[in-house]
Amino acid sequence: MTARLLWTLPAVLVVGQAVVAQQAPAPFPWPDGKRVALSLSFDDARASQVQGGTALLDRYGVKATFYIVPSIAERQLEGWKRAAASGHELASHSLNHRCSGNFPFSRTKALEDFSLDEMRKELAESNRRIEELFGVRPESFAYPCGQKFVGRGVNTQSYVPVAASLYVTARGWLDEAPNDPAYVDFAQLTGIESDGKDFDQIRPIIEAAKKTGMWVVLAGHDIGAGGRQTTRVAMLEQLSAYAMDPANGVWIAPVGTVARYVRSTRGDK
Repeated sequence: MTARLLWTLPAVLVVGQAVVAQQAPAPFPWPDGKRVALSLSFDDARASQVQGGTALLDRYGVKATFYIVPSIAERQLEGWKRAAASGHELASHSLNHRCSGNFPFSRTKALEDFSLDEMRKELAESNRRIEELFGVRPESFAYPCGQKFVGRGVNTQSYVPVAASLYVTARGWLDEAPNDPAYVDFAQLTGIESDGKDFDQIRPIIEAAKKTGMWVVLAGHDIGAGGRQTTRVAMLEQLSAYAMDPANGVWIAPVGTVARYVRSTRGDK
C-alpha cells in the first residue's frame, strides 16, 4: 500500500501543478501590449511641483496627478493653470488637509473632531473651488496623511464611502504593494512613497509589478534635489527615461487616465 502511494505521488503533484497553472489569471491587458501601469502622483500643491517639477516631466512627455489643496494652489495660480493645460491631472487633496490631531499641525482641524456630513461638505467645496480656479472637475482624491476616518473610539467611522461617492478614485499613502487592476477598489488605491528614494529603489518595485501586470501608483510631495518629503529630481529623470522607453513595457499615465481604462476593461458600471 505504501509503495503504491509513493508511486502515485509524483503523478498527483504533476496534476496539481497543472491545475494551478490553469487557474492562474491572465495578465491584465494594458494598452499596446504594455506589461505594467505606472502613475506618478504628488500631494499638497507644493510650490516646487510647478517651479520645475512639471517642466521636468514635460521634457520627457510624462504626465502626473497632482492632489491639490485649493488655498495652497492659489499661491502659484498661473503655474497650476499651465500644468493643467499641458495635460497633468489636477485632483483633490481636500479643502483643509485634515489629519489626526496626533499631528500638532492638525490639532485645530482634527479628524477625531469631524463628522461624515462635515467631511462630505468639505470635499464638495474643495471640488467646487478647484473647478472654479482651473475649469476642471476633480475625479481623483488622495486621503490627507493617508487617514480615512472621522471621530474617535466607538464613534469612529470610515469616510471611504464618502470619497467613493464623490470621486472615481481615492488614493492612500505609505502603502506596501501595487494595485491589482482586476480587483482593486478604486476608493482605496494604494500609494507607494517616492520621496527620498533613488531610482535603484523604485525600479525593483516596477519590475516586480511587471511580472503580474500590476498598477503602481507612486506618491510624493516636493520635487527637488533632496530633503524631507522630497522626490528627487535625479530619480524622476531616470524613472521618466526608463518608463518612456518602449522596450521596458511601461504605460505611464495619470491616475484618472489609468482608472478610466481599467473601468472600461473590467466593464465596471
